[in-house]
Amino acid sequence: MDSLYLLIPISLLIVFCIGLIFWWSLKNGQFDDLEGPGYRVLMDDDSVLMSEDHNARADKEQKSVEHSSHPFSP
Repeated sequence: MDSLYLLIPISLLIVFCIGLIFWWSLKNGQFDDLEGPGYRVLMDDDSVLMSEDHNARADKEQKSVEHSSHPFSP
């Protein structure tokens, strides 16, 4: 019975702390968008990166072709 005098106030303190943390998270917008980050991972646009890489390679190849077709190149 003596342990209840200690455990009940500790449990009330823990519940109060959990309530404060939950209230803080609501006020700071932690639960505003639960589905958006998951969709952003799935809809990652790799085609932009691939087209930039392709354009860089094409520019590099064209420069090498221009350089080698120069009449005075060794």
